[in-house]
Amino acid sequence: MAENDIKLDFERHERLGFDEAILSAGKSTEHLIAILKKAGDRSLLLTRLDQDALAALPTALTERIDYEPLSRTGFFGPVAAPSGTKEIAIVTAGTSDVRVSREAARTLAYYGTPCLEISDVGVAGLWRLMERIDEIKRHRVVIAVAGLDAALPSVVGGLVPGLVIAVPTSTGYGAARGGETALFSSLVSCAPGMVVVNIDNGYGAACAALRALQGGSK
Repeated sequence: MAENDIKLDFERHERLGFDEAILSAGKSTEHLIAILKKAGDRSLLLTRLDQDALAALPTALTERIDYEPLSRTGFFGPVAAPSGTKEIAIVTAGTSDVRVSREAARTLAYYGTPCLEISDVGVAGLWRLMERIDEIKRHRVVIAVAGLDAALPSVVGGLVPGLVIAVPTSTGYGAARGGETALFSSLVSCAPGMVVVNIDNGYGAACAALRALQGGSK
């Protein structure tokens, strides 16, 4: 694939405040190389980048990628370290969901936005959540990540005053149906005003949180 076949949206940041994110899954090595060469000196956020795909890239490109295997995210080019007040909290039901919550956290980090990460506070042991709820309440936005029945977002949505963004995950088996049960449970939540993103979409949840903070600052 030639670089001329790649149409990167370099104006997206001016329109939305976000750079174009590159969904790496499904792209060939040739395709990824062409994209990174097209980016030049610009920074890019790479999502769903498997370690095998990373290893297949030329060393000259991998040396420019800050990669985290758990979230399968890569920062191509320089990215400033997060700084400022933590206005976003990310709470995760179980450790099996951390792969998704880390995608959200890494997306925020790409944009220099710090966050509080709290894992393993699912409602099967409600005391774990209640131990941290006062701390969670202090944040303007809470991203709640959960699979199986996805009860955590609804419980959090009934306890905190800020915006709650539910991220259903594909964690689970049987009737969990690859995250569909968690998605439907989140969509029919009785917690008023809760926002729901697609299954395993930590990236989308982080972008929604950033939009909420940007809108509130105007």
